[in-house]
Amino acid sequence: MDFNFYMPVQVISGEQAVSGHVQLLRGLGEKCLIITGGRSARASGALGDVTAALERAGVAYKVFDGVGANPHVSVCEQAGRIAGAFSADFLIGIGGGSPMDAAKAAALYAANPELKGEQIFDYVPGGKTAPLPVVLVGTTAGTGSEVSAVAVLTKDSDGRKKSISGPYCFARIAFADPRYTWTMPYETTVSTALDALCHTVEGMLNPRISDTARMFGRRALKLIGPALTRMHREQTLPDASERERLYYGSLYAGVVLAACGTAFPHPMGYVLTEDYGIPHGRACAVFLPELVRYAKKTAPKAAEEVLGLLDLPLKKFRIMVRELAAVDVKMDPETAMRYAARWVGLKNFKNVPGGYDERQAYGLLVRLFVRAQEDVR
Repeated sequence: MDFNFYMPVQVISGEQAVSGHVQLLRGLGEKCLIITGGRSARASGALGDVTAALERAGVAYKVFDGVGANPHVSVCEQAGRIAGAFSADFLIGIGGGSPMDAAKAAALYAANPELKGEQIFDYVPGGKTAPLPVVLVGTTAGTGSEVSAVAVLTKDSDGRKKSISGPYCFARIAFADPRYTWTMPYETTVSTALDALCHTVEGMLNPRISDTARMFGRRALKLIGPALTRMHREQTLPDASERERLYYGSLYAGVVLAACGTAFPHPMGYVLTEDYGIPHGRACAVFLPELVRYAKKTAPKAAEEVLGLLDLPLKKFRIMVRELAAVDVKMDPETAMRYAARWVGLKNFKNVPGGYDERQAYGLLVRLFVRAQEDVR
């Protein structure tokens, strides 16, 4: 038995999670910078609830709403500098994965003004000042950033995605109110649900998964799987009850992510987002059927458990995920080889049962995208 577990986030869940716990915000300080994107925080009602709670708590605040998809390091640094100039005591990130991850990075910049640009990737806890406390309010059901110790940023220097991670990336508090996900359109709902599915399956197939993380993974699949199956079949938005299941499923998946990390679908998915504009969840999900197929040979018991919890045979699982991901990407062999060179010795590949390497990743790119290019010639 392996009962190792660490997840220090205080999660407050349910309707009125924010407005019902004003005292928690008051306890973090007198000034706050709110970090959001351009739409979802307002449309969902989350921003209004947060600002009302801060006003009731007597906390002064400013709003930084310049975070776009796949946040660049420069944007996170800008937010951190604003927080520092405002003398913010804590930050609140509201939105999907991008604003929440940006808030984690901005908290580092705010506490460490000597950090410049991509030096954030060299941050070492203990040698620098700890980041400001971060509160997260999710408006999508997929990222799991509320309960994970990771923030994925886009480097300004080359446009590649790179993560910061460690205990310092955990939020202090997460307000988890599924109502904030109700305004997500269909495409975003599907993509974020696929992201949560990837977090869960990649963790469940990790040879080093603990019994505790596996428990969360089982729960996540039972919540996420039926919703994805129905959306694939009917191509309609979830009702309020299904929204709730998807959101809590994404939190369970986020705990698995925090405990296990990801396997090859995530780093391989990054290149589809960087160079082809594919949303993150769909980009990662493209490679998920191959992970499960591969695990059927190298860890059949774990693969069968995943498929059994989803109540899908491998063939139907592959069809569902690929049709929901629905990417149209073509590349030449040279491009595939260039991508594969990025993955030499990548730690994510060690999270695959039986191991995986850049040569196998290259072969997968060829099967999925190079042959598709050759077929149209």
